[in-house]
Amino acid sequence: MSIFEVTMLACFGAAWPPAVYKSYTSRTARSKSVFFLIIILAGYISGIFHKLFYNMDWVVALYALNGAMVLTDILLYYRNAALDRQSASAS
Repeated sequence: MSIFEVTMLACFGAAWPPAVYKSYTSRTARSKSVFFLIIILAGYISGIFHKLFYNMDWVVALYALNGAMVLTDILLYYRNAALDRQSASAS
């Protein structure tokens, strides 16, 4: 475990709840990049694998928590994209 790794995960983790809340309340996928979110999720999954295979410690929980928040944002993206399509077809 590195204090720098923990700090990085804590800082990134603090950014996800407001992003998820905004995705939930905005009900639109505009200005959101699902490609970016998938890349971030892949990075967290890679961090989890590293911890599992090489250096298991409690920090894996931070990777998992951040990954869960990103996954939630991805799911909200698809919900919001469907709402955008529904809104466009109603117009």
